[in-house]
Amino acid sequence: MIGAIVYQLTKGLSEEEIKKSGFEDYFVDHTLGIYPQSASGVPFSAAVLQSKGDAITDLHENMAAEQKARTTYDNILRFCDDPDVKDAIRFLRQREVVHYQRFGENLRILTDKLDSKNFYAFNPEFDKKCFKNQMKKK
Repeated sequence: MIGAIVYQLTKGLSEEEIKKSGFEDYFVDHTLGIYPQSASGVPFSAAVLQSKGDAITDLHENMAAEQKARTTYDNILRFCDDPDVKDAIRFLRQREVVHYQRFGENLRILTDKLDSKNFYAFNPEFDKKCFKNQMKKK
């Protein structure tokens, strides 16, 4: 969705508009094509995706990612003056809030099923035998 917004805002720009907006460095490398990168120019990489194979760890990571995205959308809204873009960004921001809430609910469900004394003693995704033994003790 962000790529579509950037495309709509940049299609048909003149050379003068590109230079005036400070967009010329990006333009030299990518013309007006969508190239996912951070605001500082760091290209997107799958290396930023985090997964440990542990439900507790992964849910915390997902929740953190949703909050980081929400903060990014908050920052975009601070600088944006286009009402159509602001509407789309508000929608995306709200979606991040809902995702955060759902991941939080899943984390609560998962942790409610674990023995609190052994909360970090095993990986329920991997140590199935250990998990079964813990559940039998209850």
